Amino acid sequence: MFKCLLCPAAPHPASPNVQVLAAISVSIGSMAVGFTAGWTSPALESMKEPNSTLEINSDQESWVGSLMPLSALVSSVVGGYLVEAIGRKMLICLCGPPFIVAYVLMGAARNVWMLYVGRCLAGFCVGFLTLTLPVYLGETIQAEIRGTLGLLPTTLGNGGILVCFLAGAYVDWSTLAYIGTAIPAVFLMLMIFVPETPRWYISKGREEEAYRSLCWLRGTNADVDAELQDILMNHEMSASQSSSVKELFTKQYFKPFAIALLLMSFQQLSGINAVIFYSVSIFNSVGSTLDSNVCSVIIGVVNLFSTFLATALIDRLGRKILLYISDGLIVFSLISLAIFFYFKQYAETDESWTETMDSVSWIPLVNLILYVLGFSLGWGPIPWLFMGEALPAKIRGPAASLITAFNWACTFAITKLFPVMLGLLGETGVFSLFAAIMVLGTIFSVVMVPETKGLSLEDIEAIMMGRTKPSMNRKMSEVSGIIMS
Repeated sequence: MFKCLLCPAAPHPASPNVQVLAAISVSIGSMAVGFTAGWTSPALESMKEPNSTLEINSDQESWVGSLMPLSALVSSVVGGYLVEAIGRKMLICLCGPPFIVAYVLMGAARNVWMLYVGRCLAGFCVGFLTLTLPVYLGETIQAEIRGTLGLLPTTLGNGGILVCFLAGAYVDWSTLAYIGTAIPAVFLMLMIFVPETPRWYISKGREEEAYRSLCWLRGTNADVDAELQDILMNHEMSASQSSSVKELFTKQYFKPFAIALLLMSFQQLSGINAVIFYSVSIFNSVGSTLDSNVCSVIIGVVNLFSTFLATALIDRLGRKILLYISDGLIVFSLISLAIFFYFKQYAETDESWTETMDSVSWIPLVNLILYVLGFSLGWGPIPWLFMGEALPAKIRGPAASLITAFNWACTFAITKLFPVMLGLLGETGVFSLFAAIMVLGTIFSVVMVPETKGLSLEDIEAIMMGRTKPSMNRKMSEVSGIIMS
């Protein structure tokens, strides 16, 4: 069994679906991440019910929401070392058991401290997975379908949020936590059968295992020898250079590192996690006649659907076009929300506005649908995809670690401070601030973000380091045995 965890026993028979199956197996871990992110919204509302076995105050609520990203921040820093030392696959597998324990603790919680411990443990797993999944997929999937399959973690992550919102509408917070144990259990069982990445094997001098891994992923009819030679050559070029965290800030590495870091910054400063974590509370504050849990489920459905849409479009339109569409929808919806809440203030003091605002109480739901649609099309998946694609092999581990840590630091800050920001700025001020930030994100995506559609990791690295110009003369038919229609 331990040998199986490291690599398959023999080359897998040629199959056009092997990479899809491997990507799905790995990405179920992201479904557990999504369930964990979505859990707070229905769970915190459930704890306010009169028959709840656990009562918490507003300060404790904010810690329940923010301890997960805080723990993910810590583990993503440690994960930068582990992902190189023990491998991508092994680190992913090691997240399964503690994830299950975390949800058992949360479900059995009889005081807030048990809840805190469970959220922290889940957060550690989330940090490791969000760091490792993009790297694993980036290193195993062929260039022609890397965009499509590279979005599977986001797709299944959004699926996890939707499952959580659906279940949360019918069960209490404790039962919801026990339901959460099922996802990492399935994920762990599937991960046993997929191989480690060929590039990690090469980095450890294990060429035979790298070859067997490529055979499993590509099929015996593919030109595995040519791809293996490309990986070996790229590794030799990288190995001839010094390696340290300081290298991230040298001229040759700083550009891809900075672009990936800023993409993550704008992703989180769009306010998405505040909306997901507190969606039920936001709908309750509107005073809509629609049930807040139903609204959250609608948001979850849109979130999942739009990611499927992005998956279908990303290898046709490219990364940059989806970012532009995403920017437009996000900015429009945030400005519309800010305007709605601006006029809602008048309804609280002027009865003549009350009837008018009640008649348009559907506006926040429509705009949040547009907001989530826009986010899931571009700013949700593309920063993670770019991190797995564009970071040079020499710095991939430490750079991905720092970028993931920064992402979770932003998530923690926004999640913890969102209720405070609402108190200081009001809904109008908060949504206006997020909109202004995303206008800057639009400018950044136009000016600085390169297109990586259809390029191999070796090609992208050469372009990022100024060794060559991009060549886009690639066709989908180059994928071994896969026909895209």
